[in-house]
This record gives sequence, structure tokens and C-alpha cells, in this order.
Amino acid sequence: MRGTLAALTALGTLAGAALLGAAPASGVSGAARAAVEIAPGVEYRQYDIPAARGTAHAHVLDVDLREPGVGVGLLYPGAVGAREAVSAMAGREGAVAGVNGDFFNITETQHPGVEATGAPVGPAIAAGHPLKAAVPNGQRFGPALPPGTTTEDVIGVGTDRRARLDRLRLDGGVRTPEGRVPLGGLNQYALPEGSVGAFTSDWGVTSRVRATCGTDTDRGAPCSTDTYEVTVRRGQVVEVAEAPGRGAIAPGTTVLVGREAGARQLRELAPGDAVRVHHRLVPSVSRVPYRFAVGGYPLLRGGAPLPGLDDRASAVRTAAGIGDGGRRLVLLALDGAPEFRTGLTIAEVAAALRELGVEDGFSLDGGGSSTLAARAPDAAEVTVRNHPSGGAERPMPNGIGVFSRG
Repeated sequence: MRGTLAALTALGTLAGAALLGAAPASGVSGAARAAVEIAPGVEYRQYDIPAARGTAHAHVLDVDLREPGVGVGLLYPGAVGAREAVSAMAGREGAVAGVNGDFFNITETQHPGVEATGAPVGPAIAAGHPLKAAVPNGQRFGPALPPGTTTEDVIGVGTDRRARLDRLRLDGGVRTPEGRVPLGGLNQYALPEGSVGAFTSDWGVTSRVRATCGTDTDRGAPCSTDTYEVTVRRGQVVEVAEAPGRGAIAPGTTVLVGREAGARQLRELAPGDAVRVHHRLVPSVSRVPYRFAVGGYPLLRGGAPLPGLDDRASAVRTAAGIGDGGRRLVLLALDGAPEFRTGLTIAEVAAALRELGVEDGFSLDGGGSSTLAARAPDAAEVTVRNHPSGGAERPMPNGIGVFSRG
């Protein structure tokens, strides 16, 4: 492919399928390694990045979206409130490669007895279908957001096959006999205070209690004691309950969960009432519908790093970059082997993306979540190419899958 990646190749090469093995546990050469085409329009390589706190080792996928047989899509376990290893999701969906995706509700130590949902922070779209909306900024997991960014920020690919950064806002409501109630959430692990959220069959079987815990500014605040749940099937209320429940939600059914003022509004409903629920994710930038979108936060816009990027905390990272006017997608995951575990700061990640020739950059989950899986040429299965810092793949709520019909 193009740009600095080609220049990096001149630093040194290693031939053959050995390039597609994970970085050695020790003694990795500082030289860049030649790109290997794992499918038409999809290349993989790995190389070292000198950093302030030591050397980081990067694994990179370079995806040419102009290639007719190449596509990018959301990897997920089949439910929002579930987790699975990136390699397993990629293998099941027939992807040739993939990386981990959004930050997620990984633990609930501050709410004893409340189940961690495993659900991601930001919006998600799979095959053109909106799966979920964003939690409030104060409810997110992960490092502090750069100034001016929100949990609604996404990287996505539209029906025009162009990648772009955008922001997806939930637009929805509940039409009841008494009027319209705005929706504050869609299949998300945390609802805004005083709101009503909708849960559909996309959510899965995970408990909905977590949606009523914390506040808009304090993720660890106690769970609300003023909650209510209403089940709507085919436009009619069929069940009500004082507390959020769990279990599979049938297609054609929506479970409404309210907290505080939202709970009081839902208490006005009774079995048999006619109710209409509608929701959509509205982009801030694109007029083209998204086929795929995943949450995280921006690092670069128009080739310039966002102001206020952290330049102190180093860690293993995963990031994505967009080049060539949206026709090129770069996916980068750092190696978590002990000698590389100091990783990069967010500011250094932005610089690394710029060196790869991208114009817009986006941070995904990192640390023990950082995973890059790819299929070797002519191999039947994808395998993990980096060393996850936890010693094994961490189950993830979603990821970015690379597909090829070539």
C-alpha cells in the first residue's frame, strides 16, 4: 500500500509466513517488517515504535476500501450485553482479520450484587442496524475523554464505502395515551438520570438493573431506588414491574426501563394501553447511512492531533485511522508482551497514526483488551498476532472485522 508504510518497509524485512506470527516473546528486531497481503486489498505488518518510556511494537492492518471485494463490519457476540474473543467473533463471521472495539462495562465493584453487563460505552451499528446508543459521559469506562469529545463519537463506514469519524445521537420516544415520553437510552448499560430507556431483542439475556445505577457525572453512585419497567409487545403494554428484570426479549417486544422521573412517567401505563416506541441514531456529519459504526474517541482530525491529548500515561493501545478521503482504513494494535508493555501515550498514538499517513484517528479500548487477529495467506482460520497484555485474549463486546470476497 502507500505512504509511510511503504517507507517503513525499507528499514528491514522478514520474508514469508513468519511475518504473520505473533511478535516473538523477546528480542524483536527494531526493523520494520515487510507487508504481507492476507487478502486482496488487505495487508498486515508489524514494526517497532520508539517512545518516551521505551519501545512499543505495533501490529497494523491496512485496508483498501476501494478494492471491490473488501468490506468492514462490526464484530459482536450476537447481543449487546455479551462478550466474546475477537478471534472467535472474526472466525464465526468469516472475517480475514479484526481488532477489538469499544470500551465497555467491565466491572461493577462499586455496586455489589449488580451484574456487569459487558456492554460497550458508545453507539454501535451492525449491517446498517442500530444496536445501541451511548451512555452518559460520566458513566463511561476507560481513560478521560479528550476535551470536546463525547461518548457519542464513532468511527464508521457508510453505504458509500467511505470511512469517517462522526457522532451518533439517539432520537426516540414513547407515544402513550397521555402524550410523548422522550427516550434517554437504547440497549445501554447506563441511562441518564430521570429518563426512560428502551431494551430490545438486541440486548440479550443480561440483567437490566445496571441501567439504573450511577449518575450522569458519577459512575459509582448508588443505584436508583425509584425504578419501573414496562413490557410492550406489538404496540400494547403486556406487563409492568417495579424493578428492572433480566432474560431474553422476544423479537417485536420492547422493555422500557425508567428511573426517577422516567419511572414516574412509566407508572401511568397499565396492561392493555396502546404504546408506540420509535428510535434511530442520527449522525452529526454524514448524510450517508452507516453500514457499520463503533464507539471510542477521536485523536486526529484533518491530520492534526486534538488539543489536550494525554502525553503522560503510557499503555498498550488499539486505534484506527482513516486516509485517502475515507477510502483507506488503518487498524493498529500494540503488542502486550512484557518488553513492550510500557506502550504509548495517547499523544504518541496520534503521532504514530500520522506517521502511517492517516488524516483522522480514533482510539479504541486498550490495555488487556488490545487484540489484533489475522488470517495467514491460504489459512482457514484467523489467529491472534499480538500478545494481549493479560496473557490471553480478553472477551470483548465488539470489534472491527475486515472481510474479503477475494
